[in-house]
Amino acid sequence: MDVKTGLFYVFATVLLLAAFRVITARNPVHSVLFLVLAFFQASMIWMLLEAEFLAIALVLVYVGAVMVLFLFVVMMLDINLDGVRQGFWNQFPMAAVVGLVIVVEMSAVLLVGFPISQAPAVMTGLGQTIVETSNTKALGVLMYTHYLYPFEVAAAILLVGMIAAIALTLRHRKHVKAVSPAEQVRVKWAERLTVVKLDATQPAASAPAAQATLEEKKA
Repeated sequence: MDVKTGLFYVFATVLLLAAFRVITARNPVHSVLFLVLAFFQASMIWMLLEAEFLAIALVLVYVGAVMVLFLFVVMMLDINLDGVRQGFWNQFPMAAVVGLVIVVEMSAVLLVGFPISQAPAVMTGLGQTIVETSNTKALGVLMYTHYLYPFEVAAAILLVGMIAAIALTLRHRKHVKAVSPAEQVRVKWAERLTVVKLDATQPAASAPAAQATLEEKKA
């Protein structure tokens, strides 16, 4: 067994354990963290398969964006675990049957659809050379040559969706009290406090009358 095979078994073992802990951890925050670990191990397996672009995309998109958002939402909502755990063992037999069926189907696809065989030999004529390139470069060449227009259309659709989301979020809403940070920074000390002089609403009492009123309150 070479080093590459050993690393594959290590990454696959950690991936399976992390995936198992995702569904068995009692704390949802721990489940999300184990899912992040599973994504990292999957990206390492992609690296072993020389699929660098897929590995980097898995880390940047899922771990760097999606899972951070999931972790933020889970920690912010503070989910009640008592209601989630109710009825777990009642549904466990059906879930086990479905999981077993999925494992059998995946095993059949891997064993029948991808038989172990030798890779075909590459025959080259005289004067012909094979230039080895990475799959990232090959993907970039295809994306920006043969699939340039679909790529531009997809980028335009995503840009329109992003602008629409920003416009819906930043639209002016009634009955919402908000303070502009720019106005808070530009405010001066004279504008923070205003001294207003008001006239007395009642006439001032004389000294003997005020003394008598004070004695009545003490009594």
